[in-house]
Amino acid sequence: MSAPLWTPSAERVERAALTAFRRRVERQTGQALRTYTDLWRWSVDERAAFWRAAWEFCEVIGEPGWAPFLADDRMPGARFFPGARLNFAENLLRRDDHAPALVFVSETGARRELSFADLRAQVAALSTWLRAEGMRPGDRIAGIVPNCPEAIIAMLAATSLGAVWSSCSPDFGVRGVLDRLAQIEPRVLFVADGYWYGGKTHSLAERVAEIRAGLPSVEHVVAFSFIGQGGVRHAESFERIVAVHAPPPRFERLPFAHPLFILFSSGTTGAPKGIVHSAGGVLMKIGVEHRIHTDLCRDDRLFYFTTCGWMMWNWLATGLASGATLVLFDGSPFQPSERVLWDLAERERVTVFGTSAKYLDAVRKSGLEPKRTHDLSSLKTILSTGSVLAPESFDFVYDGIKRDVLLSSISGGTDIAGCFAAGSPTLPVYRGEAQCLALGMAVEVFDEVGHSVPTGEKGELVCTAAFPSMPVGFWNDPDGARYRAAYFERFPGVWHHGDWVELTAHGGMTLYGRSDAVLNPGGVRIGTAEIYRPVEQLDEVVEAIAVGQDWDDDVRVVLFVRLRDGMSLSPELETRIRAAIRTHASPRHVPARIAQVADIPRTKSGKIVELAVRDVVHGRTPKNLEALANPEALEQFRGRPELAR
Repeated sequence: MSAPLWTPSAERVERAALTAFRRRVERQTGQALRTYTDLWRWSVDERAAFWRAAWEFCEVIGEPGWAPFLADDRMPGARFFPGARLNFAENLLRRDDHAPALVFVSETGARRELSFADLRAQVAALSTWLRAEGMRPGDRIAGIVPNCPEAIIAMLAATSLGAVWSSCSPDFGVRGVLDRLAQIEPRVLFVADGYWYGGKTHSLAERVAEIRAGLPSVEHVVAFSFIGQGGVRHAESFERIVAVHAPPPRFERLPFAHPLFILFSSGTTGAPKGIVHSAGGVLMKIGVEHRIHTDLCRDDRLFYFTTCGWMMWNWLATGLASGATLVLFDGSPFQPSERVLWDLAERERVTVFGTSAKYLDAVRKSGLEPKRTHDLSSLKTILSTGSVLAPESFDFVYDGIKRDVLLSSISGGTDIAGCFAAGSPTLPVYRGEAQCLALGMAVEVFDEVGHSVPTGEKGELVCTAAFPSMPVGFWNDPDGARYRAAYFERFPGVWHHGDWVELTAHGGMTLYGRSDAVLNPGGVRIGTAEIYRPVEQLDEVVEAIAVGQDWDDDVRVVLFVRLRDGMSLSPELETRIRAAIRTHASPRHVPARIAQVADIPRTKSGKIVELAVRDVVHGRTPKNLEALANPEALEQFRGRPELAR
């Protein structure tokens, strides 16, 4: 068994909220829960008791209602806290002091700070205006907004009165926004006048006019100045509304399952699905991940590199419920250089730094070693999600960023507004593994026919018991048929997530990518991450994407590589790529064809899109190109002569 890369000190284990929670459960139940696995097993076997204990530990504001706290225990259909009443915004606005609630920095270096008291006051003013304009519980309110204080304020004002919030990143095109927001028919639309990215200024004025024309449900557009250009026509002024003195915010306490957020799937395999999440489910699931798994508290400064079109923005915003300060950044993480986010972490004394696996790999390949260039003494935890974190990136974090830091590779999805695999400040970190299964989540790995496979074998990630953050449903799916087909059709009564994983001997999880992108040459299933890991360690290779090409009544592996600027794919490099894959994966992983491309298509949250590339390779038209940040990159994969032989 391999040695851990990091082991928590006895002091850190003793101070951890997870330790305090475990001891509280032991006192309440009389059970001895000596290990994390003991606690996890109890949380799965006694889910009603676990989520009730989590409600108390996370100090949820509201009425939990009567027992039982779990009714109709089935999937789909389970109801958690059926008698509860709460309000999401009330829990996030629990602090009312002059400590910083939000610290915002843009890629231009502009900085703003907002205290908890100021945040409450501006939310109060905006929610008062929304009520005066007739907004009610269940109405949809949307934003096309950068990751900035105005986005947080608008979301909190909407949810304080029980409206349902949904947001898009401002870099979405008109069609991409309408594909999402036209489904949900928002009554109010919050917009910025523009945004900065990559050293360029992008105005939104004309785009907003087109979007509003395509959203007849919108009664009010509320615009704020972000780049200082204005120009959004026929809009209310955000700044004017929040400057009005208003009484303290009123919070509409509603049932646990009342809709809170509509999050959209990436849309790369069809029209984006509007996934409806509940106020109670989001608050409880993310609350456990923040308070217990991440050890987040009032003294922390939580940063996550995200846009408002990715669920990690909702995850980040919910950190206010733990009393933490949120550090917000909007713009390119490489403008003006790869130092920008580490400059931010040093200057703002970030304690929990969240980002994507691709970002960590890009920093590693840039040659930057933040441990040599930055004072990261305040940093205690690094979180990574969005795609598979390669073992070499684990090495880089400990060798190049900080030796004494908890690296939590977490994994879940927009579908559950949280994680299946999580971190723990009380457990060691092993190379290439997520530390543990999330509390309350009955995670297993199934084979093709729905049988649980042993530890160390790959298969489908499933959850065999209900959990609170299961979606309320999909928007415009009145009989639930699309919802059931998405998660419960493969294995009836079991949540099938669509990730290809294995459980480890340490109690953690290794991830290999999406199971619908798994390659199947000769009938052997191969996760694409198993190919990317050795290939992307070669100095010449920036990144890669592998797909299965139908060939001669079978499937063959085709690998596309993006190389460093000015480099070309030589026979010698091809040989080294094949050798690396053969040595570090297996001969079955070695691609039949290797080709060079200038760019690799990805979603706006940075995930590469194997399915879209596979469609192009086979001459099919990919669906919903508006979901991609760089759809033009797909043209490089069409009609490649090396794929015809």
